[in-house]
Amino acid sequence: MHRSRLLALAAALIFPLVAPLAAVAQESTPAAQPVTPDDNLNAVLWMQHSVEYQASTMAAFALAKRRLIQAMGDPWWTAVPDVQKGNYSKLPPAIILDVDETVLDNSKYQAWNISSGKPFSNETWKAFVEAKVSTAIPGAVAFTRYANARGIKVFYVTNRTEDMEQATRDNMQTLKFPMGGNVDTFLLAKEQSDWTSAKGTRRAFVAKNYRVLLLMGDNFGDFVDAYKGSETDRQKVFDDSAAHWTKDWIMLPNPSYGSFEAVPYGFNYGASPDEMRDAKKKALTSWSGQ
Repeated sequence: MHRSRLLALAAALIFPLVAPLAAVAQESTPAAQPVTPDDNLNAVLWMQHSVEYQASTMAAFALAKRRLIQAMGDPWWTAVPDVQKGNYSKLPPAIILDVDETVLDNSKYQAWNISSGKPFSNETWKAFVEAKVSTAIPGAVAFTRYANARGIKVFYVTNRTEDMEQATRDNMQTLKFPMGGNVDTFLLAKEQSDWTSAKGTRRAFVAKNYRVLLLMGDNFGDFVDAYKGSETDRQKVFDDSAAHWTKDWIMLPNPSYGSFEAVPYGFNYGASPDEMRDAKKKALTSWSGQ
């Protein structure tokens, strides 16, 4: 038999067997699932791995150090004029700092949110705090130790709750932050009945016995209690406080979370994730594409 006829006959016999096998293999291979994007991915990546973030926080603490030097030479310098009135010039000096994303880097928790696909919850946040794996924000330890060495009491006003205090202290002591000596310098939410998430009462508590030289934080609420308004309301409060910014109020960068993201959905934390995301997208000012 001619070779070409033999090949044709072989193909005719084999193809009916191969074709069904190929079809089965094709059917059994699952279609690739699209990766769900996470709005926080770039923010956390930037905080954990960029030199730009390190430079930003170190610049904030370098400015704070210069301001401290100025403040120590001016007995009438105060960062809380709304509560510190009268003759406070003889009071010992102090500074007030927020904790999370101001002196402690918790980006490992945000990274876990992304990798696990699980949102923030009080239960997992508490477990993270108790793991004591937060690291120091670049520049924070050196600055707070500089202040402490010059007799400036370092207070930490945080919205971590009282049940997290010991873990917070342990974590920060390991990182060599000033711990306050015989003064309780850790003022947590709910430690006293009027110590709510608004920090004004705790700032006033410090100001009774100390001349407050600086406020430092990563969120508007670390400086003012009127942080839950509309964008227009917040801008007005910000503008009215213009004399403080970069002088005795110093903000650190935090693109991962904060009151800024709740403004578009009116601080309605009961809204669904989709509703929150849609409100944020609608709040954007976009190029027309032309």
